[in-house]
Amino acid sequence: MKQKVSVSFMLMGIVFNVCLIAANLLETKVIQLGSLTVTAGLLVFPISYIINDCIAEVWGFRKARLIIWSGFVMNFFVVTLGLIAVSLPAAPFWEGEEHFNFVFGMAPRIVAASLMAFLVGSFLNAYVMSRMKIASRGRNFSARAIWSTVVGETADSLIFFPVAFGGVIAWRELAVMMGLQILLKSAYEVVILPVTIRVVKAVKRIDGSDVYDEGISYKVWKVKEI
Repeated sequence: MKQKVSVSFMLMGIVFNVCLIAANLLETKVIQLGSLTVTAGLLVFPISYIINDCIAEVWGFRKARLIIWSGFVMNFFVVTLGLIAVSLPAAPFWEGEEHFNFVFGMAPRIVAASLMAFLVGSFLNAYVMSRMKIASRGRNFSARAIWSTVVGETADSLIFFPVAFGGVIAWRELAVMMGLQILLKSAYEVVILPVTIRVVKAVKRIDGSDVYDEGISYKVWKVKEI
């Protein structure tokens, strides 16, 4: 029997992948917010965690696992295409090569850091959301959404910054950037939480789904189990 997915799930999956790809491109710019220094990826990356929360809450860990791996594959695909494009010779009259290469010619260590951090952070986020839902019998969605995001974002930052910038940026500055990213991304979740709650309620009503992950395997490679 063929597996089917709903329109709501498909749309959330598409937005999730778009957010991830956009976040990777925006990460190449460092912005100043008052006295705070962060990457522009902060503008969109937390949205992927919010969508991850919604998917894990409505359809369960197995569907979240599928979307996380699809995001990884799409990210890898876009990065690979970017590196191929950078390696190709530019037309002699084109003046944008330096800027193009800056955005798409990411160093291998940054690519590796980004993909590793994404996988670990996203899976931890979905796992915590799933386990807390079972433990609370579906209550306290707000607390579950916040804590799962804090765990996921912390893991993401603790992996990405040392792997990507260790030895390039002073460790003291890296620690500040990591702490700031975790704090701001988690605060993003809190601020937008009322919207997340409404979206989850609406999707549950429309889709008629509210999965509890009892008796499932949390092994991340079991993608076929959806």
